[in-house]
Amino acid sequence: MSGSGLRARIERFTDLTGRATSWLVLVIVVLMATNVLLRYLFSYGSVWAQELEWHLLAPLILFGMSYALLHGEHVRVDVLYANFSPRKKLYVDLLSAVLSMAISLVIIALSVKYVQQSWVVGEQSSDPGGLPYRWALKALIPLGFLFLILQSFALALGAVEKLKALRQ
Repeated sequence: MSGSGLRARIERFTDLTGRATSWLVLVIVVLMATNVLLRYLFSYGSVWAQELEWHLLAPLILFGMSYALLHGEHVRVDVLYANFSPRKKLYVDLLSAVLSMAISLVIIALSVKYVQQSWVVGEQSSDPGGLPYRWALKALIPLGFLFLILQSFALALGAVEKLKALRQ
């Protein structure tokens, strides 16, 4: 498989994952609105419903970061970047992708033991009425950063392809 074919497959995967994950925004908004209405109109609060908010927010962020990278919605110092030549922009993109992969590898390496400890003890909410399976939520950390590595690799492939094209 060529570099551009692999890049296209990774980008399709990232786009599909990001679009599917984006539906969590609607679920979170409805859940938060319901929690607020129940609390202020009926003086009823639920620990599990409040915990569910951040249980849904975690995958949204962890899977959304690679989607944001794919669509160029990540944080970048555009004031400087905008004035760079096309070649310099590609070098910045390549360096950013490599650094992103390196940082993601470190985070994965550090989070695996964290997830493993949570799994071994069967970690769950310490609050009465809270959600069980906190280890499952923590397991999304290395998975989300693995997705970021994949998308960063695709970005690096694209930058290398474009640099080669500029040299010809």
